[in-house]
Parts: sequence; C-alpha cells; structure tokens
Amino acid sequence: MAHYAVLPVREDRVFQLMEKKSGVRRVSGLGRGVAGVDRVRVDGKMGELEYSLIWQGLIANAAGAGEGIGVDAAAMAWSWRGIVCLAIFVMAYAAVMTEELHGLRKSKPVILAAGAIWAVIAMGVGEHGLTDDIVHQAITHGLMEFSGLFLFLLASMTYINAMNERNVFAALRWWVIERGWDYRRLFWATGALAFVLSAVVDNLISALLMGAVIMSLGKASNRFVMVACVNVVVAANAGGAFSPFGDITTLMMWQSGNITFFEFFKLFPASLVTWLVPAAVMSLSTPRGVPEMDGRRRVLKRGSKRICGLFFVTIALAVTFEHFLHLPPFMGMMTGVSLLMMFTHYVTISAAEGDDDERLDIYKEVGRAEWDTLLFFFGVIFAVGGLGVMGHLTLLNDAMYQGMGPTWSNILAGVLSAVVDNIPVMFSILQMEPEMSHFQWMLITLTIGVGGSLLSVGSAAGVGLMGVTRGRYTFGGHLRFAPVIALGYGAGIGVHFLLGGLFLGSVN
Repeated sequence: MAHYAVLPVREDRVFQLMEKKSGVRRVSGLGRGVAGVDRVRVDGKMGELEYSLIWQGLIANAAGAGEGIGVDAAAMAWSWRGIVCLAIFVMAYAAVMTEELHGLRKSKPVILAAGAIWAVIAMGVGEHGLTDDIVHQAITHGLMEFSGLFLFLLASMTYINAMNERNVFAALRWWVIERGWDYRRLFWATGALAFVLSAVVDNLISALLMGAVIMSLGKASNRFVMVACVNVVVAANAGGAFSPFGDITTLMMWQSGNITFFEFFKLFPASLVTWLVPAAVMSLSTPRGVPEMDGRRRVLKRGSKRICGLFFVTIALAVTFEHFLHLPPFMGMMTGVSLLMMFTHYVTISAAEGDDDERLDIYKEVGRAEWDTLLFFFGVIFAVGGLGVMGHLTLLNDAMYQGMGPTWSNILAGVLSAVVDNIPVMFSILQMEPEMSHFQWMLITLTIGVGGSLLSVGSAAGVGLMGVTRGRYTFGGHLRFAPVIALGYGAGIGVHFLLGGLFLGSVN
C-alpha cells in the first residue's frame, strides 16, 4: 500500500524530511534518489513548491518495522573499493592534465576510468548497504544527465561548424583586420569581441577566432601576441560565465534547474568586471604602432546570414521549450537543428550546376563536432557519479560546504577550476547538492566560469590558444599576468556581493 505526504516546502527541506523519516542519509551522486522513494512529483515553479511524495515499501517499513536501505557514505569511501575508485580517477585525471606531454586525447583516460570505477562498484553490491537498485538508479541518472547535455552540445556544435563552413567567422576576422587599428585598439577590440561572442557561441570558439586575428596582425610583435592572447582568454571566460550557452558549466547549471535562463544575465556586471580590471592593467603592456595587414579577404558563402538567423531562432526555441513548455532545452535545440537540415538541403539542391563550393552536407558538419569533448563529458559524468555512489562526494560536501561554508567553498572551487578542468568541478558540486541559497548558486556559476582564467591551462580557451599560437602564447607568459587576473577575479566576486542584496536577494 502506497504511503504519501503532501509537503508545501522548499525542495531541500523536502529531502531533509525524507531522510529524517527514513533514517537514511542521502548519498551525493544518486541524483534525487533516496532509498524507498518511488516517485517525486513536482508541481509549480522552483521556490515554495508542493511536493507529492509517494513513499512505498522500505520507507513504510522503516517507519514501522525499522527496516530500511541506505549506503554508509564514510564506510564506502574509506573501504578498499572506495580508495581504488578514487585512485583510478586521480590517475585518469593526471593523464588529462598532462595531455600535451603524451598526446593522449583527454576523453580516452576518463572513459576508461569510468568503466573501471563502475566495475569495482558493481562487484561491491551487498557491501555497506549497496544494492543493485541503487547502482541501476545511479547509472540511469548519469545516462539522463549525459544524453540531454550531449544532444544540446551536438546541436550547438553543428551550427557552429555550419557557420564556419559558410565563412562567417573568417569574414568577421577580416572585418577586424581591415579596420587598420593600432595595437592598443586591437587589444580592446579582440577582447570585447571575445567577451560578446562567447556568450552566444562558446568561449573556445570565440577565443580561437580572436586568436586568429591576433596571429594575423601580430607577426612582428611577440609582445602583442602574448598580452592580447591573455586578454582574449580572460574575456572569453568572463563572457561565457553570464550565459547558458557560454560554457559547458553554465549549460550544466541551467539544465540542473538551480538557475533559470534569464537569471544568468544578472551575472553580467560581475563577469564584465572580471575582464575589465585585468584588461585595464594589461593594456599598458601593449606595444605602440600599427601592424601590417596580412591575409586574403574571405567572402560569405550563400546562405550564411540565414544560417546565423536560424541559430538565434534555435536558441529562442531552446528557451521557449524550457521556460514555457517545461521541456528539456535539448528538445528545442534539436528542433532547431532540423530547421538547419531542411535549409541546407534547399541550399544544396538549388546550387548552380557544378558549383560544389555552394553545396553544404550537414552530416559532414555533424561529423566535425568536438567528439573528444563530448566523450570526455561522458567519462566525467560517469566517473564522478561513481565516486558519488562510493560516498566521496558526501564527504567532500561535509568538508567544504558544511565545514568552510558556501562562500569560501565556492571561491575555492573557482580557483580549483584553474588547475583541474572546470567540468568535473562543476559536475561534482551539482552532484553534492549542497544546501545553499540561490545567491550562492549564482556565485559558484561565476567563480567556476571565470576561475579558469588564472592559468593558461585552466580553461578550454587557454589550452586552445596555446595549441594554435605555436609557442607565442605560453603557460609562463600567462602566469606573469596571474596577479592582475586574480585581482579581477576578486573584484568580480565583490561586485556580485555588492549587487546581491539589490538584485539577487540574500547573500548568505
């Protein structure tokens, strides 16, 4: 017989009551699952909600006969299986961080680690309260997390590749080059464009695009290339922090439901400050003079402007599906991709006879997606999810958010994202589900988004630029500007707190 309770309270309070009722502590990494809970129905919007909790089987038994199922987080984490899983993850991530030394793409070690971790977990069923149902629930939750983000990113990458094939980015790059600006104006122009573009496309694409401009005009000045590339990395990461489309971590936050689409733009002032403060100082290091123009003018191909228009329509569809229809954003993105497919078919069949350059095979653009990034994301989700099942994220949550408090924990997480890729940092925090205010969820979005700028290896934008500048933008060169970047990081956090009481509510 089903047992239920209708609780008009906040989401975190619901699960506190559920845990108290069942006598079982929820383990981070199992999504919203608690042993014995059959279904959670959410009615209304985030905030004060009415939850209809259907309690079956073991929860009822726990209230009566004292029977229940739970995972002992501490015992699991410090068991030999828990230690082995943690060691596997550390070794895999060491391989990711040293990718430039051995050339092994980052997706390969983390996918291997994910498989190995889950094999160890599966062999431990029956120990410390771990059951087949808990393992299956965690795997299913991870698959749902990955599939939604995978489809969203694949749709976005397909549009970016199609625009690139139509010379959209090449034409934009030439537009900047032919302005004839001096080095200092180019410094500000490339930074400003990186900041704006990263909010629409993503920080990596915008950084690579501006990096191409810098390399074209900076052949005679290594000094300009270095300082301008640092500026572009900081600007791209800052611009991506206030947009759901700007970075994978902001997309993850949006899909988690902790921040709505339009709330991201409240982070604009703080994000802007994190770029402007170091940029103002670094601009003093730009050389004087006007660079020589180099390169061949690129013209837009047929259909390029309409593809750009369809991209913005697709973004609008994603927001509409999520905000008004209460459907996952990836449904809107995939619907938009179908429009792109229809249009590229029209472009191809209406092209002049023998004019193969005007034809556009959309499946080739799908094939050019950043598959290493997409598969890396798979490995991270399942590896971190496995650590959650083993109790490591619960212990980390206790040490950080319960011990240090949310503010310092979120600031530290941003600094950590400069050393460790920001994707596993953000996903780990989302899996921990720490109890903190909406203001703090906004703060962690900001800090993880911009914290990677502290080091050249701390973000995809920095790593990407190091790869295309052929030694002219380096780790050591970026490190020289780390103090002013840190100043901007602190200033952005300060602005977030300053505006928090006015726009974002409580700062606690």
